[in-house]
Amino acid sequence: MRRPLLRLLTCLVVIAAIGLPQAAGVAQAEVTGKQVVDAIEKAKQVLISVQQPSGSWRSSIGGDMHETGITSLVLLALLNTGMTPADPPIERGLTWLRRQNPSLTYEISLMIQALAAAKDGKRDFARVAELAAQLEDMQIRTGVNAGSWTYTRGGGGDRSNGQFAVLGLREAQEMGISVSFETWKRARNHWLTTQNDDGSWSYSGGRQPGGGSGSMTVAGIATLVITQAMMRAGEKELNADGTPNCCGDPVVDKPLEDACRWMGDHFAVTNNPGDGRWLLYYLYGLERAGRFSGRRFFIGSRNQKRDWYREGAEYLVSMQNQFSGTWKEGDQNAVVGTSFVLMFLSKGLAPVLINKLQHGPRDGNRPGIANIDWNRHPDDVRNLTQLISYRPKWPKLLSWQTVDVSQATVGDLMQAPILFISGSDAPQFTPQDVALLKEYILQGGFILVNNNNCKGLAFDEGFRDLVRQMYPPPEAQLKKLGPDHPVFRSEWNLIDPETGSPSVEMWGVDVGCRTSIMYSPYDLACLWDKWTSFKVPGRPQQIVSMIDKATKAGTNIVAYVTGREIMNKIQQQEQVLAAAEPDRVARDLLEIKKIRYTGDWDAAPQALKNLLIALGRTTGAPVASKPRDLQLLDPKLFRSPIVYMHGRHDFNLSRNEQEKLKEYIGQGGVLFSDACCGVPAYDRSFRALMKQLFPDNPLKRIPPDHEIFRIGHELKTVKRREPDVDQVNSALQVSVRTVEPFLEGIEINGRYVIVYSKYDISCALERQASVACTGYVHEDAVRIGINVILYFLNQ
Repeated sequence: MRRPLLRLLTCLVVIAAIGLPQAAGVAQAEVTGKQVVDAIEKAKQVLISVQQPSGSWRSSIGGDMHETGITSLVLLALLNTGMTPADPPIERGLTWLRRQNPSLTYEISLMIQALAAAKDGKRDFARVAELAAQLEDMQIRTGVNAGSWTYTRGGGGDRSNGQFAVLGLREAQEMGISVSFETWKRARNHWLTTQNDDGSWSYSGGRQPGGGSGSMTVAGIATLVITQAMMRAGEKELNADGTPNCCGDPVVDKPLEDACRWMGDHFAVTNNPGDGRWLLYYLYGLERAGRFSGRRFFIGSRNQKRDWYREGAEYLVSMQNQFSGTWKEGDQNAVVGTSFVLMFLSKGLAPVLINKLQHGPRDGNRPGIANIDWNRHPDDVRNLTQLISYRPKWPKLLSWQTVDVSQATVGDLMQAPILFISGSDAPQFTPQDVALLKEYILQGGFILVNNNNCKGLAFDEGFRDLVRQMYPPPEAQLKKLGPDHPVFRSEWNLIDPETGSPSVEMWGVDVGCRTSIMYSPYDLACLWDKWTSFKVPGRPQQIVSMIDKATKAGTNIVAYVTGREIMNKIQQQEQVLAAAEPDRVARDLLEIKKIRYTGDWDAAPQALKNLLIALGRTTGAPVASKPRDLQLLDPKLFRSPIVYMHGRHDFNLSRNEQEKLKEYIGQGGVLFSDACCGVPAYDRSFRALMKQLFPDNPLKRIPPDHEIFRIGHELKTVKRREPDVDQVNSALQVSVRTVEPFLEGIEINGRYVIVYSKYDISCALERQASVACTGYVHEDAVRIGINVILYFLNQ
């Protein structure tokens, strides 16, 4: 066995000896995450370098004109790159800003946004309240621009000032500062009554056929979303019997849909549609329109799809001045232009947490879905995402988006770790849709299903049938989750201390490393839809308690699925590219076989494939990216130089299987294994098996300075997720610690022939490691796996 192995893999040994180059000939995204991050970092340092000694920023054109607005804009941009008030440039800027008394709409609004983004406790609450009151007082009350704003008090008014005022008031209300319902109503009415028939908006005045521009239309999209959300907080919330009001007829927001369709028809990232000026200002608004409306694509009337972030990021990265690190248009101010671009790149890069699935009967007259039963609660996912971003230990900016099942690919679904399906009607999925959902799960996705409960048992029965179509018995089945399931303690403790039962009912389907489908038979989404970050005057305590319980359940589900590790948008798209690589199985490719035994031998079905793809990308080696499995009694075992096994439960090999495995090892074969999610059951079984096979040669820790930790990647330290001391009656406390890598092995004749990890590697390779999964983070699981394979090949 040894000679064929060395002959086949000579190129890998050479690669391992000289280091790990970037893979050659591998398809790459047009713009990579590293390129975007590098562009952000370079621009950030440039802005920091031009800060005035006073702490402010100035325009290179206007000197100290609009100094408050420019300083606020730069602070907002820097804070959105991840800087905090503890960073000296931010501290100096905030200190200067807090001394200013702005009078212009732009400056007041930007100052509110900067102070809100600083999240410096309650320090700025009173000041923001004063500024918000000033903005409300400046709103135009009469004329064609009623509901909008101008630069100062009086004047004609325009929609550029208007969108900034709405943005500032939104941030104020999110801080808990009351903004009048009438203010929101006037603002929304202005944008509704001035929208052009084609869905666009112009800079000022009433409707202007053919006069719309991209910059004002993206402003209109964001404004409609904001004002609608703020006004909905005052709707009736309880029925006469005390139950939440959840079953009103869903309504299509036609003005919003018309505006988004106009953007799809006129989309561009190299110019401001309808206006040759203000490109960077337009792109700054485009990011906000896409993120607020939950759209990855703007889709035109001919079904043309434009990925606003991908296209925008490609253009902006390519147009960054490589000498100065800035962006600007013509003679315009580079400080302002660079701040606009930083906000597009950094905020648009925010991880997509949840895809909300559009599903239902098809529309015979156009592509897409005929009704909006899927969107009965339009702000459900948006609100849950926003709430989670406010939580400790979570990314401070998260996004969500909608995806149409009738047009989606697996790659589209994989843009987010969670796919959300909701409805009242029985789900209507075609066989192609069912196959799509199952493949999404196979690729590491998670489906969360919510029953709106507005049409009796229709949805419940339809969903259960969908599960049977995806996983015909006994392949998998839908089961009620018990109190020992980690989802009930992943962020909040949802176990009733008196009864010992979960305070919310959840059902699930176990697939792979975790419960990969969860189902709520009660309408959690209705209550997410009613959540606000601010107190709603007069809201009954009864509904407050319901909302609190539902949002805690939603947060727990997301924590269980993601482990709080969420890729940004570019990383998600790069993962899709990797998963889309064609399967390769050929005689001259490196192939590692997976051992099939009685038990859950395939708990992480994509783990080995992902490891082999990573090995090929990192080393350039020819690998078979479609691993095959075999039983230990299969004669082909002895033609497989490396085998791999894992699992989540206890297992036993027959006496014949044990003898064949020992013979295989004796003839030069090697075994790599890990316990999925570090589960004790598999660990106990594997240790017992090794003791039976090699009673005088037990598993021992591989020394941290062994070559296995240096042969490819230098692995002096790695990151590993481990639970803290488990308190039965409290939420799970999990830490990601920086530690020395821990592997165990059995050494024969000076080489390790078995390498074992009691900490999870496989589920991390699939990005399926939940918050309760004890093991290495994804990046380090990949590095460890590559090193183990290279070590085996080099012996």
